[in-house]
Amino acid sequence: MSRTRVCIIGATGRLGREILRELNQEDFELVGAIASRNNSNLGMKLEAFGLANSDVRLVSPDSLNEAVKRADVVISTSNPAAEVENLPKVAGVGKRIVVGTTGFTADQYLAIKGAVDGKVPTIISSNFAIAMNFLYKIAELTSSLPPQYQASIVESHHAGKLDSPSGTAYALGEILSRAMGYSTIIHDRHSAGKRKKDELEIFSRRVGGVPGIHEVTIAGPYDMIRIEHIAFTRAAFAQGALLAAKWLSRISSPQIYSMGDVLSHPSN
Repeated sequence: MSRTRVCIIGATGRLGREILRELNQEDFELVGAIASRNNSNLGMKLEAFGLANSDVRLVSPDSLNEAVKRADVVISTSNPAAEVENLPKVAGVGKRIVVGTTGFTADQYLAIKGAVDGKVPTIISSNFAIAMNFLYKIAELTSSLPPQYQASIVESHHAGKLDSPSGTAYALGEILSRAMGYSTIIHDRHSAGKRKKDELEIFSRRVGGVPGIHEVTIAGPYDMIRIEHIAFTRAAFAQGALLAAKWLSRISSPQIYSMGDVLSHPSN
């Protein structure tokens, strides 16, 4: 099987670095690496500053077209504002895209969706960890519970995480809201008071270097289920992103896919 050629946008970020560490030369070939315009290592080979064993040079978004030129798939994990700038350009040159950025505003997400949908095969995911996507599937099953059961979400991440709640918590919240009929999300029980029937709780903690913990509690009057996903390291997200890239490299239909599609149709 031929190697999948990838370009990474956000190559020097937390997830970008982890993807480079997990990227093996049997399945993948790194052909491009992009970082922000103020990165001090621009123009240098990745091997020169210990980012990867590669002679690919780190470039800014100004050289995006050249960086993605040979790529089968572009894995983008930067920040929402950069995605709004970069992804229309990537789609404009017909490259498949895996998006691993979270924290989009509604307008930013609509801009991203409009730039890629119907133009190139694209995977957008709030969380690439394989076990987390299995938890999404479990959350869908709450639709079969009696109405006296309620759900709450608690998520924990490192102190430097910008968005709160996490994109993963919001994704879980959307699934639970559809399944259990919630229309309102509460982030602060102190100000909200007694829980109302249409409310879903999502609480956030920011502490230390935690890569990511998401806990779903589902409770009725007499029993309770607690399901927790813990990412030991960011390698969990990196491996999922690379699995998504390999899967997407064989897809030709220009639409938006999810990690659920990747895991449900592994033979595509």
